[in-house]
Amino acid sequence: MKTSVPAAIVVAALVTAAPAHAQVATSSRTSSSAAAPDPHAGHAMEAQAPAASSAKAKGAANLPPAEEDAKARLNASPRHGEYADVALPGGAKLRSWVSYPERKDKAPVVIVIHEIFGLSDWIRSVADQLAADGYIAIAPDLLTGKGPNGGGTEAYATRDDVVAGVRGLTPEEVVTKLDAVRAYATKLPAANGKTATVGYCWGGSTSFMYATKQAGLNAAVVYYGGSPSDASTLAAIKAPVLGLYGENDARVNATIEPAKAEMAKLKKVYEPHIYTGAGHGFLRAQAGQDGANLKATQEAWPTMLAFFAKHLK
Repeated sequence: MKTSVPAAIVVAALVTAAPAHAQVATSSRTSSSAAAPDPHAGHAMEAQAPAASSAKAKGAANLPPAEEDAKARLNASPRHGEYADVALPGGAKLRSWVSYPERKDKAPVVIVIHEIFGLSDWIRSVADQLAADGYIAIAPDLLTGKGPNGGGTEAYATRDDVVAGVRGLTPEEVVTKLDAVRAYATKLPAANGKTATVGYCWGGSTSFMYATKQAGLNAAVVYYGGSPSDASTLAAIKAPVLGLYGENDARVNATIEPAKAEMAKLKKVYEPHIYTGAGHGFLRAQAGQDGANLKATQEAWPTMLAFFAKHLK
């Protein structure tokens, strides 16, 4: 069951533009006042927790897979996916995964911002599902050139090393890289010029942050990532923002209310939803929290698609 936290400026429901896009319903609100000193603390520990049930984690074909099923989903995908080198200022290249939808008309672009675990098979499988839902999805490896011997995520010896690498990225370099990805993607012949971001954990925080820096975005989605700590930066946001959170994630959820209040004051769209019983990282760890993570996935993904259908028309 989902608990929604609608901002005063957001309509109560979003209507889909295609059959794959589910309608959004609102309900009562939950909130948390717990402190959140580090919105990304403990991610490595959470990622190493064993899956409760492989069968539960598989989910449905119209949802992204759980982490353990990502490689198989990619191998079975009928859609075209490829690595692309995105040009950065100064001549460097940013390795990015691009998944293309099977459609006859031009498509909006969704930039998929990876977790603190870097560009993984799971993130690529999320991009593939977005392509299945009709979007050009591009997932940059923001660690490109940062790893051993100039490699990216794949060059690090351990997941802990990847986490340390992502923590070392500065907001300025991340924005520069995302700007380059957006510029590259909007020039693709199959793109229609509309762009959005979606990010997960660290990437969720980054998606929100990037909306404060890129006025050309048409939508931004935050999966269980903290809101910007400096409320004054929210004034620069032009895009509507959707937030999707697990109830059992107080360290992140403590950042929702301040952002909601400021966005309402600024008359900007911020639509947070909190999913009952779900934990941090629910879309990847779908077998967790005694079924609540899978249920949250089943509700959050259609909510996101409805949001994109409305704002990327």
